[in-house]
Amino acid sequence: MAQGIASGGLRPQPLNAPRLALGSAQFGLDYGVANRTGQVTRAALLEILSHAAQAGIDTLDTAIAYGDSEARLGEAGVARWQVVSKLPRLPADVGDDVPGWVRGQVQGALTRLRVPALAALLLHHPADLCGPHAAALSGALAALRDRALVRKTGVSIYDPAELDALWQHDAVQLVQGPLNVVDRRLQRSGWLDRLQARGIEVHVRSAFLQGLLLMPPGQRPARFERWQPLWERWDHWLQRHRLTPLQACLRYVLSLPGVDRVVVGVDSLVQLHEILAACDGALPVLPDDLASDDLALINPSHWQLP
Repeated sequence: MAQGIASGGLRPQPLNAPRLALGSAQFGLDYGVANRTGQVTRAALLEILSHAAQAGIDTLDTAIAYGDSEARLGEAGVARWQVVSKLPRLPADVGDDVPGWVRGQVQGALTRLRVPALAALLLHHPADLCGPHAAALSGALAALRDRALVRKTGVSIYDPAELDALWQHDAVQLVQGPLNVVDRRLQRSGWLDRLQARGIEVHVRSAFLQGLLLMPPGQRPARFERWQPLWERWDHWLQRHRLTPLQACLRYVLSLPGVDRVVVGVDSLVQLHEILAACDGALPVLPDDLASDDLALINPSHWQLP
C-alpha cells in the first residue's frame, strides 16, 4: 500500500486513491456551483499536486478550454503525470485544414503543459466524429497516436445516448462522462458494462454534481428548490446510514468495476485530504428514488436557463 507524508507522520493511503484523477478546471477557472474561493493559488496548486502524487494519484484531467489551467500545470511541473486533455469543437471555418488545426491545438497544449505527449486526448464535442469533417478528424487523431504525441484518443460525453453512433469508432479508446448518485444514466443504460467489455477505458466526472450533492440543505441555491423532495430523501438516507455526502458520492462511483478513473476537483489541500479519507468504506445500496433523468438538474449546462 502506498504511503504519504501527513501531519503526525506516515499513514496508509486509501486503496481507492489510485483510481482517482485530479481535475483541473478549478486551476484555470472559477468553477463549480459550490465554489466560494475562485481559482486555486499557485502555492495551493503545488501542495495539491505533491500530496496527490504521494497518495498514488497519477492522472490529471484538463482541457484546452479550461482557461489557463494547462499553463499553470506546466509551470508547476507535471512531466511525471498521466495528462488527459480535451480538444475544443472544430471551428466552423476550419475548411480543409482539419489536420493542421488539430496538430496546432495539440502542440499548443503540449507546449503549455511542458510535456512531450498526452496520455489521452478527448473530443469536447464528440459529434465532430460524425460530421462533415469526420474522416479528416479521425485521420488527424490516428496520426497523433502514430507519432506518439497522444497515447489514446476518445470522447467526453454529456449523455450516454451520444455513444450510440460512436462507441465502435476506432478513435474512441477512452470515454469520459458524468456519473453520480443522482445521474446514473451511464450505469443504468448498460453502457458502462458495454464499454468495459470492449476494453474502452472509462473516466467519470461530476461525482459531486459540481459540489451540489455536497452542500448542506440550507446552502443549496434557490434555483434547485424545485427538487426539494429529492434533497429530503438524500439528506434522510445519509442520516440513516451515518454517511457524509462526500463518502456516499465517492464510494458509489468507486464501487463500479467498469470505472477506471474518477475525476475529482479540489480547491485546497484540506479538500484533497477529505476526499482521500472518504473514498474507502462500506456503502449501502442506493435507493432508486435518488436517481433522476431530469436534464434540468443533472446537466449543469442547463442550470443557467430560465
